[in-house]
Amino acid sequence: MSGTRSDGPGRDAQNGLGVGGDLAGALRRWRDRLDPATVGLPAGRVRRAPGLRRQELAQLAGMSVDYVIRLEQGRATSPSPQILTALARALRLSEPERRHLFLLAGRPAPTTDRISPHLTPGVQRMLDQMRATPVGVYDAAWTLIAWNQLYAALHGDPSGRSERERNVLWRHFTGRPDRVTHTPEQQARFETATVADLRSATARYPADRPLRTLVADLRRTSDHFARLWDSHAVGSHTMDTKTVHHPDVGPLVLDCDVLNAPGSDLHVVIHTAAPGTDAADKLSLLAVIGTQAMTGNACA
Repeated sequence: MSGTRSDGPGRDAQNGLGVGGDLAGALRRWRDRLDPATVGLPAGRVRRAPGLRRQELAQLAGMSVDYVIRLEQGRATSPSPQILTALARALRLSEPERRHLFLLAGRPAPTTDRISPHLTPGVQRMLDQMRATPVGVYDAAWTLIAWNQLYAALHGDPSGRSERERNVLWRHFTGRPDRVTHTPEQQARFETATVADLRSATARYPADRPLRTLVADLRRTSDHFARLWDSHAVGSHTMDTKTVHHPDVGPLVLDCDVLNAPGSDLHVVIHTAAPGTDAADKLSLLAVIGTQAMTGNACA
């Protein structure tokens, strides 16, 4: 990537009023304020302008550079909610800024009666900076929404899977292939706690149709889930030990801590190994290997 900023023609061409111009200007300002180092990108050579390059924003948001250019020139004025969510995450927007982004794009602002996939800036910084520790972020229904490279290397890259296939409860109770094994006691704690979490989510988000569909499908598909759901068991998924069976480095016995991000329903799952253990050595190896030749399935 060139060390000089190449934003192409039209950076200041869209100065008029209206949705396109307002959205374009906001995207440029948010991009300009973001320090590449805070998002894990190398500073490279001396930059002519502050913030991210368009190529870098496109990389972080998972979209083409051409589309970012069209947005910033006011030539793409109706981005989808999925695009807006990706941009908000890449730009590290706060919740009020995310709502403003949707309004500028002419989309209904995200409501509070549905589970939000938005990562708070603090959680996003955690993902950016904790490169030597596997970290995955789950929403209130235990659907994986973000992860770092080492998490993907440990559990298998989940990027090509559907939202349903990234849901912990769906994978567990429908018997999907999984690298994690629990003792009977660990499994009982895990099941009780995650089902209780899901029940709490339905109480907080009664209008969330995908959430209610997930519960109905689980009840229909798994008798075990249905019994746990009907028992109204209470638990809290905060920490435990689990074994992850990696196809290249073998089994890793890891401590799993679940942190709840303040001001959100996000579950931040962090895997660590005791210093000097075989698992610690294997995690260090995975950090070097990255996701090369890593296959398999994601899990919590």
